[in-house]
Amino acid sequence: MVVEVLVKAAYGAPDKLGDCPFCHRVLLTLEEKNVPYQLKLVNLSDKPDWFLEINPDGKVPVYKDGDDKWVPDSDVIVQIIEEKYPEPSLVTPSEYSNVGSKIFSRFVNFLKSKDSTDGTEQALLDELRSFDDHLKEHGPYVNGDHISAVDMSIAPKLYHMEVALGHFKGWKVPESFANVHAYTKLIFSRESFTKTKAAEEFMIAAWAAKLST
Repeated sequence: MVVEVLVKAAYGAPDKLGDCPFCHRVLLTLEEKNVPYQLKLVNLSDKPDWFLEINPDGKVPVYKDGDDKWVPDSDVIVQIIEEKYPEPSLVTPSEYSNVGSKIFSRFVNFLKSKDSTDGTEQALLDELRSFDDHLKEHGPYVNGDHISAVDMSIAPKLYHMEVALGHFKGWKVPESFANVHAYTKLIFSRESFTKTKAAEEFMIAAWAAKLST
């Protein structure tokens, strides 16, 4: 039985791992559960026919475990992984499952904004403050001492935020959000994260392409 995962190849470098945070989430989950897998890179700028046959929607990640069918959608995939490979458990308590869920959309709005007075920066700061407050009370991870599924979702998005806003706007998370800084330092240093993250240069190239359209 071989686990296969189709993920985004890097923009302009189809032989390198790409910047998709949803793909990263699935890879983190597999790494944290020590599940061996085969990684297949998909050039989304020139989608091959074999990939479109697997997923006509043309989206990644797509997951297959042995003889099972191919499954798209990171939400569905991580649930399947949790059910089939329950140890170590990455289950997040339901009351924490939406913690930090708005950060990514607020970050994207701010990144795309060309008007410093439109409130997009403040909206991001408000979400980060809420996240910082949660970590102060419940950290170091979202579910205390135990890393869980919600961290697998948030961490790749915070990495995008850090790299993209730092490059395109010279912006950093305020030092006053000490718990957020401690969280990113902790999770970005995990072996699972360093092994599965895209190189910053490819993240910047991908965001540059998005921002130019």
